[in-house]
Amino acid sequence: MNPPSSLRHSPSAPLLPGERPLLFVVVGPTAIGKTSLAIGLAKWLGCEILNADSRQVYKDMRIGTAQPTKAERSEVPHHFVDFLSVETLYSAGQFEKDALKWLDQWFSNHRTAVMVGGSGLYIKAVLEGLDDIPASTEIRSGLMKQLKESGIAPLLAQLKELDPVQHAKIDQANTQRVIRALEVCLASGKPFSSFHSNQSSERPFDIRIIGMEMNRDWLIQRIDARVEQMVKEGFESEARSFHHRAHLNALQTVGYREWFDCFDGHLSREEAILAIQVHTRQFAKRQMTWFKRMDSVNWFDATDRRAALNWAKACCAERGWTPSSAPGDELF
Repeated sequence: MNPPSSLRHSPSAPLLPGERPLLFVVVGPTAIGKTSLAIGLAKWLGCEILNADSRQVYKDMRIGTAQPTKAERSEVPHHFVDFLSVETLYSAGQFEKDALKWLDQWFSNHRTAVMVGGSGLYIKAVLEGLDDIPASTEIRSGLMKQLKESGIAPLLAQLKELDPVQHAKIDQANTQRVIRALEVCLASGKPFSSFHSNQSSERPFDIRIIGMEMNRDWLIQRIDARVEQMVKEGFESEARSFHHRAHLNALQTVGYREWFDCFDGHLSREEAILAIQVHTRQFAKRQMTWFKRMDSVNWFDATDRRAALNWAKACCAERGWTPSSAPGDELF
């Protein structure tokens, strides 16, 4: 017996024979409004959201990582948010396994899902797959101790010796990536760069990517305003609660590092806030550089979210999927 027409044409319905599930992906720099767009899209599609942010996975980092609020998560369920202790080492490779497992279960009874995030490597892991890269918590802990005692310079010199290719292209200000590259070199005896085969893995679902961009000056204003709002919401107090664990990998993060410098007497409160704003702008620029290099991203002005949704509607219409009602202005 065929399902009723309203169900057959709904993006939230189970797949019919011969259909492939569709994953919508929302990418872009921090503070541009990805969460809001993803929620509107997921509500219209009748699906749930897969979070792809390497820091929002951690518990109690609500303000500093701009996690979706409880109210936002009550509108649409978000997965992989606020579920790990900061003591836990969590990698893009582990996220790939966990996210694909969730998608496999979700798509067994649904046509669509939405993934949103600003962590380029996490996005790549789900869409294309990563090489099986070794890890060693013992080596990483040793490198973190060395960083704390001697700074980043000796680690960069060691990376240059072990993997000059990776050294030449790595963001030398990103201590987490420097340590990860060295960890792999030391654990495997091979250069970190040798593990990047650039061969994409086949996925059992189709992918449509929405990229959000904005005039640089406007984005800077949004970033500065967001940092100010975080401070009003208690970001300083949140960071202080983690000060005794500042060495942890999860806390090598823009925002927390600057507060730790403030608590250690290296920056005044005002200097710390300004540094967070500056470093967040730099982080946003790196994010855009990553996403602009990705293939098959359909770019939209973040101030015209309806254009992005109309494109998503067209993607569904190509498959004969049409929600029973048109999206209302409340989604924007």
